[in-house]
Amino acid sequence: MATIDLIVLGILKKESLSAYDIQKLVEYRNLSKWVKISTPSIYKKVIQLEEKGYIKGTPVKEGKMAEKAVYSLTEAGAQEFETLMLELSSKPIHIFLDFNAVIVNLSSLSPENQKICLEQIESNVQTLKTYLQENIDQKENMPDIPETGMAVLQQQFILAEAIDAWIADLKRV
Repeated sequence: MATIDLIVLGILKKESLSAYDIQKLVEYRNLSKWVKISTPSIYKKVIQLEEKGYIKGTPVKEGKMAEKAVYSLTEAGAQEFETLMLELSSKPIHIFLDFNAVIVNLSSLSPENQKICLEQIESNVQTLKTYLQENIDQKENMPDIPETGMAVLQQQFILAEAIDAWIADLKRV
């Protein structure tokens, strides 16, 4: 999947890291909440990217810790990163939200179950908004958080607010 390739290559473009550190950075940046990326997929992707010659693993041993591979971007990987960035940015934007499958089928439920589904989605959106707001508040004054990272968090919050407003409108009908 090109998206996971782009995330891993982009992270390694900035610094050399182990697969574990890449996974922790994905978690820290909340990427898995908005992009289909899981811990196992990161580990598999690192192996695939190394096999393709886009990254190179170097064994590193720190103190009494077990040896681990630290990955860095190769010249071919830097070129692939540029290619993927240009390719993906030129495509139409699609926003995939898993709960859309529930929304399109709401009318097939009884009114009682429709209400339950909407209340559950609304509750989950409120939880998400709280989480995002706390994350934004925590990170907005941290100098090591890039502007683009904050922009993504704010974008996610705006999307959650829009979903919340849509649910409120739907419940009025």
